[in-house]
Amino acid sequence: MRKAVYPGTFDPVTYGHLDVIKRGSRIFDELVVAVGHNPLKDPLFTIKERMDMISKNIREIKNTRVDCFKGMLTDYMKEMQTNVILRGIRTVSDFEYEFQRALTNRVLKTDIETVFIMTSQEYSFLNSSLIKEAVSLGGDISMFVPSDVEKLLQRKFANKKSTYA
Repeated sequence: MRKAVYPGTFDPVTYGHLDVIKRGSRIFDELVVAVGHNPLKDPLFTIKERMDMISKNIREIKNTRVDCFKGMLTDYMKEMQTNVILRGIRTVSDFEYEFQRALTNRVLKTDIETVFIMTSQEYSFLNSSLIKEAVSLGGDISMFVPSDVEKLLQRKFANKKSTYA
């Protein structure tokens, strides 16, 4: 059985992430979507909120599950008993960044393999930071995220605005 881990912050999950999950699920027997705790980032959503958003939007994909991890991805990979990391690539700059990460992971754990999937063209410009910025300014993000995620984002930013008023 071939298992892969698709790690990320997913703050929030976007149609681009969901595209990679759907396509990755067709390649691997099991795909673990792993929400990571990155101490260098200040996420808008808690790990539980991010896991819930993903779970709700991938429940029809039977060979996927959502998990979370802290610490080194390579340690988590050992715990998951797999050596395959799935990563989505949108742009050339993504490739350069992910290529460096893949090589670093392989130095840390020599049997790690990273599989790259090019995101579909319609999602190639999406990233969570731009979506958060757009919603914070009142923009329509319905074409970028599922409706449940859009509502959660709007609620988060409505709460933030009320604290500034």
